[in-house]
Amino acid sequence: MRTTMPAETIVLASTSSFRRQLLENAGVAVKAVAPEIDERAVEAPLEDTGVTPEEVALILAEAKAAEVSERFPNFWVIGGDQTLSLDDRIFHKPEDMEGARHHLLALSGKTHLLNSAVVLAKGGRVVWQHLAAARMTMRPLDPAFIGRHLSRVGDRALASVGAYQIEGEGVQLFEKIEGDYFTIVGLPLLPLLAKLRELGAIDG
Repeated sequence: MRTTMPAETIVLASTSSFRRQLLENAGVAVKAVAPEIDERAVEAPLEDTGVTPEEVALILAEAKAAEVSERFPNFWVIGGDQTLSLDDRIFHKPEDMEGARHHLLALSGKTHLLNSAVVLAKGGRVVWQHLAAARMTMRPLDPAFIGRHLSRVGDRALASVGAYQIEGEGVQLFEKIEGDYFTIVGLPLLPLLAKLRELGAIDG
């Protein structure tokens, strides 16, 4: 595919403005390109196969990066994905506020995992991958409080798999967090930056 992007451009296979902002704040200029994949269609054949939630995050991140990399074969492409797992159940972004309420009720008083995957692809081929997990222990939540909380945060609750944003008021939902900030918000940034430096893709 012909492109006018400069040779040093790194492509982010994501529509997430937050992931793009994390990279740009770290001094990594990226061009965001939406991956043309149906995530649920990729995930559907994996059900009842024994694939773990961690592996699902990697598979989705790889699918995004590989698809965009085929369209931009001369550039390093970053793909990322995150799954939330509670026991054997995988949570997806709630479709509406009622879905967000059910998410928080299910997570209340329990420990769940945030599985964050990041991959690098070039020429349609994944060349590096990394997976990190964070253990999130939510305090017991009163249903009435959940309603008031969702009323305050509004549609922001629909932007994440857990119906909360730890960088905002969602931090009040937790009593214990084990894991680094970047894993929690969905992009294991430190290992990604280290790999980009190793590849000579950014100044090291």
